[in-house]
Amino acid sequence: MATNQQNHLLAFFTAMDNQGGIIVRDAPKLDLDLYISNYKGRTRFERLLVIGQCSVTLCLDALKAAIVEAKKGKDVQRYRDAWECIRTAAPAEPEAIWDDAWVNATERANKLETQRLEAELKGYKNNLVKESIRIGHRDLGEHLESIGDLNGAADAYLKMRPDASTQSHILDVGKHIISTMLQKRDWPGALANINKVLVANMSPEEQNAEQPYQKMVSGLAYLGTEKYHEAARSFLEVGDPIVCQRYNDVVSSNDIATYGGLLALASMDRLELQIRVLDNSAFRNYLELEPHIRKAVSMFVNGRYSACLAILESYRADYLLDIYLQKHVASLFSLIRSKCIVQYFLPFSCVTLDSMNTAFAKPGESLEDELISMIKSGVLKARINTIDKLLVAVSNNARVAMQTQGIEAARNYEREALERIRRMSLAAADLEVRGQSRKIGSTGGNLAGVGDIWSDDSNRRLYNPGETASS
Repeated sequence: MATNQQNHLLAFFTAMDNQGGIIVRDAPKLDLDLYISNYKGRTRFERLLVIGQCSVTLCLDALKAAIVEAKKGKDVQRYRDAWECIRTAAPAEPEAIWDDAWVNATERANKLETQRLEAELKGYKNNLVKESIRIGHRDLGEHLESIGDLNGAADAYLKMRPDASTQSHILDVGKHIISTMLQKRDWPGALANINKVLVANMSPEEQNAEQPYQKMVSGLAYLGTEKYHEAARSFLEVGDPIVCQRYNDVVSSNDIATYGGLLALASMDRLELQIRVLDNSAFRNYLELEPHIRKAVSMFVNGRYSACLAILESYRADYLLDIYLQKHVASLFSLIRSKCIVQYFLPFSCVTLDSMNTAFAKPGESLEDELISMIKSGVLKARINTIDKLLVAVSNNARVAMQTQGIEAARNYEREALERIRRMSLAAADLEVRGQSRKIGSTGGNLAGVGDIWSDDSNRRLYNPGETASS
């Protein structure tokens, strides 16, 4: 029995791997029940399904929980997606049996509810009551979103805008639209709409209440578009964790700590990490939820780079199971590792390859290929002495740099001197520079970007650039 189950799991993950999915073979540190309890709404199913499709150790538990979560809602397609996975991974499980009665009843109820809401909205439009029309579009959009019709829901939410007359209405419209865009992974659209959430004439108290939502959505959008530094700054500025808990249908407070710390490590230098992360009193509350992130950042700031990388590597499996983070784990880890190697090498003129391997390479492996790649890409300014097995820093020629700066300073002085002489000559000839330029016929003798230059004599002749000031 156990052998058959293993064979089914092997076939399932082989199929997922062939489709380009991420397979996590190591056991993560997270507890599935405790992890999923941090979320509410539709994101609970998304996270369970991703864990079920990626984690070898948590596959069955996550897929079973995803089936239960799907049947709590009204989205039949989500139930079908989870059922397809568990049918392949564990066909002997009770959850692998297709619940035709629930599917038919749910589809019938969804159709009736859609018709009812559309009829009500039509009646509101006939009565021309703006508030009722707005509420009708909102109810229809929420229903369409709950059954998985995200495009229809987005259209319904957009139709709320003409009837949004107060700040709370505008805020409600923006959040509903952003919700559909996050689920569709439309990062540019989410980024464009998040700025509409904070209305210009909001009071400071209202802005502080909505800032966590704005910052976390901006962070997710920047992360999705691989703008890691902007994403890090957004997550580090989220603010009060208590306010953030209201939006756990998007991310949890633990996610804010993880995203902010990892992205900061990948995109910020030591000084920024100290100021924006470790000395940030507001973000310190988030770091208490994920102490390993604080420890990793502290290790980097204090120059203990191998310890920093070891901490992050031990949590790699957890990061790979996050719906927003998993596609960026490889890039982020590569950036952090490159920074650690550069910072480790920075104080030295040369370092033995053996010491570099001891600090950064896995047991029995060499770092030489990685160093060559970093040197070719320009990340590491060094060269490898293969005879003596040394990594030697490439120092800039100070004399050449000084001479280059001197030549550039002389050229700048010459340009400025010529410009001053030209202006003095124009002033000595009592010439006036008009703001609006006039076109000169066939002479082509106008000064580019200066305008028409006239003499003050009675003939009003054009100044010829070929003439000297004295002529």
